[in-house]
Amino acid sequence: MRTYYCDEFILSLPAGHRFPMEKYRLLRERLSDLDLRIPPGADDDALRRVHAPEYVARVRDGLLAPDEIRRIGFPWSPELVERSRRSVGGTMAAGRSALEDGASANLAGGTHHAFADRGEGFCVFNDVAVAIRSLQAEGRIRRASVLDLDVHQGDGTAAIFRDDPSVFTVSVHGSKNYPFRKETSDLDLALPDGAEDDAFLDAVDAALKALVTRAKPDLVFYLAGADAFAGDRLGRLSVSREGMAERDRRTVAVMRHEGIPLAVVMGGGYAVPIEDTVTIHAHSVTEAAGLAGRVTRAPPLAWESQGAGR
Repeated sequence: MRTYYCDEFILSLPAGHRFPMEKYRLLRERLSDLDLRIPPGADDDALRRVHAPEYVARVRDGLLAPDEIRRIGFPWSPELVERSRRSVGGTMAAGRSALEDGASANLAGGTHHAFADRGEGFCVFNDVAVAIRSLQAEGRIRRASVLDLDVHQGDGTAAIFRDDPSVFTVSVHGSKNYPFRKETSDLDLALPDGAEDDAFLDAVDAALKALVTRAKPDLVFYLAGADAFAGDRLGRLSVSREGMAERDRRTVAVMRHEGIPLAVVMGGGYAVPIEDTVTIHAHSVTEAAGLAGRVTRAPPLAWESQGAGR
């Protein structure tokens, strides 16, 4: 399975910063037997399919206001810009690869708190939104779904695709967790603090059923956050490691049954020790790898065979 990574583009953070940047390198090393590739960075044209041109320019040129930097949670640097572009590029590449092979993954991404005009919550650009708009513009897909199983609601994604019937957004998240002002997805399944495996997996099943019956997508982007895990510092749920693995198995089983290509992105994960987060993320990717080559695509859409939009 073609799998994309960008951890070689180092983003140095201040000492004591709570974001576990090291997890990306550790994850790549754990998955060294896969077909690992460095993606190109998303250019301004791709980013502007989703993000306001003036916001893209402020990020690029280091002109973000102090309050914008505070909301993002990372200090600005040229390295931040390059890393953010590569993270988006990895999800774009994973989407294209999933359409060809049945499954793919980006060992980064899941930056679902980025809105069209701003970044928030460790998210600069919304990688999944940019990937969907790019694939639609290229004529590769008509409809997409975002299966967001990160413990934090994908508020930026929900806002970007609000009232867009071509993209179905579903989020399973903690009801009292960040973001404290929720947006409205096509389906929101909010769980109380301390929810355990049964409640979590029931919500996952409901999300998958809705995705299949209501959305009928050409491609699913799966935000496989590791932060619903009981040992996560920021999660507030009590899902076991086995419950997290079962989440992955059920997701991949439904995609296999329905013949839907799947692109996996990482989302959050803040466990101590960090190896717990890496193990959960690695399972999401290896489970998806079992789907690669097993999804039979329908015949090309008319505009695909004619090369329109490329």
